[in-house]
Amino acid sequence: MNYRNLGKTGLKVAEVGMGTWQLAGKPWGWDAPDENESMKALYRYVELGGNFLDTAWVYGRFDELGDEKGSHCSEELIGMFLKESGNKNKVMVASKIPPKNRFWPAHLGIKIDEVFPSLYIEDMVNDSLKTLQMDSIDLMQFHVWQDEFANNDEWKQTILKLTKEGKVKHWGISINDYQPSNCLKTLDTGLIETIQFIFNIFHQKPTEKLLPHAKANNIGLIARVPLDEGGLTGKITMESKFTDDMRSVYFNQERLPEFVKRTDELKKLLGDEAKTLAELALRYILSFDKISTVIPGTRKVATVEANAAVSDGRKLSENMMAELKNHTWERNFYVDKDPVLKLQSYIEQ
Repeated sequence: MNYRNLGKTGLKVAEVGMGTWQLAGKPWGWDAPDENESMKALYRYVELGGNFLDTAWVYGRFDELGDEKGSHCSEELIGMFLKESGNKNKVMVASKIPPKNRFWPAHLGIKIDEVFPSLYIEDMVNDSLKTLQMDSIDLMQFHVWQDEFANNDEWKQTILKLTKEGKVKHWGISINDYQPSNCLKTLDTGLIETIQFIFNIFHQKPTEKLLPHAKANNIGLIARVPLDEGGLTGKITMESKFTDDMRSVYFNQERLPEFVKRTDELKKLLGDEAKTLAELALRYILSFDKISTVIPGTRKVATVEANAAVSDGRKLSENMMAELKNHTWERNFYVDKDPVLKLQSYIEQ
């Protein structure tokens, strides 16, 4: 496993991290995972040199209707793993504070008091610390954001307080879907050290503003959804059927033909540089030096091994990177019928 700098945090993180939203519980309508397999996947990831686990307070907590059920299962399983394995000092954990109003994304114009009031931030940090069985969280991220929050001082005072108390070592933001510039003013406060954002072969917009800004200001970059919710694994075809999980909307029958057409075109590029579409997708992201780590969602040992194998130092050629620019496909499959969300999803702050 190769390691990269996580911006100005001073941390060295595995360039292939482990996303854990599907690790435990019943995440967003998916079938409940085999948590014994999930635990084995955590062990295997660390055996292969992995040291960066990305989780969130809500992971595994919501059913398909969005109602809160049970505990925050991903954090719980990770806490059990860290205690059982004795890897607390070897593994860095990044978690996230959910918006108090439970709205994803944070809508334009909303007040931060409705999303991240001061006492709520403290309560969520304390709750995650308890569940993870940790004394200090390596990286705590806000799970939604609007850049106008930069004008508010209360959250700044709160995170400085929690840092001084030793409860959180570093702070970041997991920015709204497909809004890669909706954080630049906030980065100028100097209080946020990392940005987590959607980045993949289809969604290349972060290269326009976010990556240059991050490079100039030494911001750690965590790339999420690298496989486009499984679409860039190469396994989805016109015969693919989804029942209760979110992919039944994401890859609905209206979208599927265009999606399959585009992934079939990408498969024509496979060869010496990448033998599978998933490998191509991960190598694309890691070919950007400024990316600190990519966090494909993982819950199986075989997937951990395949993802880790990409961390071998090989980057895609300039010719391949130029070709992949032609495959940009900007769209938002997370919103379906709400025109307001569709509009907001492309607002560049």
